[in-house]
Amino acid sequence: MKLNKTLLAFAISAVFLTACTDDEKDASLTDGSLNSASGINDASTNGLGNGSGINGSGLSGNGDYASTLGPEFNDPNNPLSKRTIYFMLDSSEVMPDFIPVINAHAQYLVANPSQKITLEGNTDERGSPEYNIALGEQRAKSVASSMKMQGVSDGQINVVSYGEEKPAAFGSDESAWEKNRRAEIVYLPK
Repeated sequence: MKLNKTLLAFAISAVFLTACTDDEKDASLTDGSLNSASGINDASTNGLGNGSGINGSGLSGNGDYASTLGPEFNDPNNPLSKRTIYFMLDSSEVMPDFIPVINAHAQYLVANPSQKITLEGNTDERGSPEYNIALGEQRAKSVASSMKMQGVSDGQINVVSYGEEKPAAFGSDESAWEKNRRAEIVYLPK
C-alpha cells in the first residue's frame, strides 16, 4: 500500500514538473531570501511554479488557502510567503533562520483570531515509520509552541504528522532528505 501511495505521488509530481520550464522549477525551490544553516531555502510554493496554485485557483496542492488571504502571502519579500520550516537530521529544534517566518505567521494569527492553520510535520525516509511519525509530530509541535508563546490560541492550531509519507522531494540522498525534514504551515478556509 505504501508503494502505491509513493508511486501515485511520484506520478502526480512528474505531471506538475513536466509542465514547468527549468527556470520555473528552480524558482519554486529557492527564493534566496533565507540563507539557512541547512543549506536550503524555502519551498513555499510547493513546487507549483509561481504560487498561483492549481488551475489558477490560488490553492496549492495541499489545500493551503494562504494565497487567497492577501498580497502579503505572495510577496517573496514578506516572511508570510514562506510556509515551510526546515529541520536538521533527527531534530525538532527550530533553527534561528526560521524564527522570523514563525513570528510573522504568529503575528498574523493573533491579528486574525478566526483564522486557523494546520502544522504538518514531516521527516525524511530514514528511521522506522513509528519514529518518523513521532519526530514529525514533535517538529509540528515545536512550531506550534513558538506560535503559542506569542499569543496564538490553541484553537487556531491543529497539529498533524505525516512522518515520511508526504515527501517534498523523492530520492535517497542528502538533497532530498533535507527538503523532507520540515513542518508546513497550512492555512484553512475560515
